Amino acid sequence: VQLQASGGGLVQAGGSLRLSCEASGSISVTFIGWLRQAPGKEREFVAAIRWFGGATYYADSVKGRFTVSKDNAKKMVYLEMNGLKAEDTAVYYCAATNGITSSVYAPTMYHSWGQGTQVTVSS
Repeated sequence: VQLQASGGGLVQAGGSLRLSCEASGSISVTFIGWLRQAPGKEREFVAAIRWFGGATYYADSVKGRFTVSKDNAKKMVYLEMNGLKAEDTAVYYCAATNGITSSVYAPTMYHSWGQGTQVTVSS
């Protein structure tokens, strides 16, 4: 599978953005996730969705503010981000994992990373 993230931009604190992840090729994956990396920090898990079934998973830091969804027919995964904070500023990536459910929280378990998209939240 090949994944490509898009939709980032500059937004004021409290604002919203919707990121899109386009999948192509053979989608033989269990989960597609959103991960982010801020300057000087390690890559961290944000949210994930089970490709077949739709169960969702979130980092505590975004729970209640971000929503991950998908459209299997369009081969798209979305990340709706509301109530954005300055600390959400990062490059956001979508990637895939075929591990067990607990693997979605570990960035090292992901493969097929696409190019990231920059999200900047001004305070």
